[in-house]
Amino acid sequence: MSEVFNGYERQYCDLSANLSKKCSSALSLDGEQKKQKLSEIRSGLENAEALIRKMDVEARSLPPSVKTSLLVKLREFKSDLNNFKSEVKRITSANLNAAARDELLEAGMADTKTASADQRARLMMSTDRLGRTTDRIKDSRRMMIETEELGVSVLQDLHSQRQSLLRGGDTLSGVDENIGKSKKILTGMTRRMNRNKWTIGAIITALVVAIILILYFKLTK
Repeated sequence: MSEVFNGYERQYCDLSANLSKKCSSALSLDGEQKKQKLSEIRSGLENAEALIRKMDVEARSLPPSVKTSLLVKLREFKSDLNNFKSEVKRITSANLNAAARDELLEAGMADTKTASADQRARLMMSTDRLGRTTDRIKDSRRMMIETEELGVSVLQDLHSQRQSLLRGGDTLSGVDENIGKSKKILTGMTRRMNRNKWTIGAIITALVVAIILILYFKLTK
């Protein structure tokens, strides 16, 4: 596991916990305090995006056996970041909707046109639902692209491993051929050594017989 990736991961987890607290506190605020808190949250989201980009670069530079698990973890971080973005949009939308509702109520009380105010409120609700649906579609499309990237990365790793196995098989075939040749050479050497032993034994036997005959003839004279 990469120490650099672990460092980025700890920073992101601390930042994520801080963003979660700020989002919770922003719900209970209003006015300038809420705007300031939202500004802090957006700055934190930018820092989180920068950390995720660094983790992505670091993960893709590691060996395939480590990279795959880190990319899966990185996908979870991206999903977590998207949830924070959706929460910020919801808080901002709620703030705008509250202000718009107040304006509509004041206008309705001023001119007593309650029917028109209801129509505007329904239109705003429809617009809000349409916005949330669009966000969900964007998030789904983003997740689909990330999943496709992960699948391509896994296929590339599998192809690389297959090539390594094929090269290993070729090497083993070459080693097997060399072992066969070495065995044949050793067998030939063993046969030649055996023939040399028999030849030397025959020569020694002939010399011994000759010496015995010579001694015999000398003694009989």
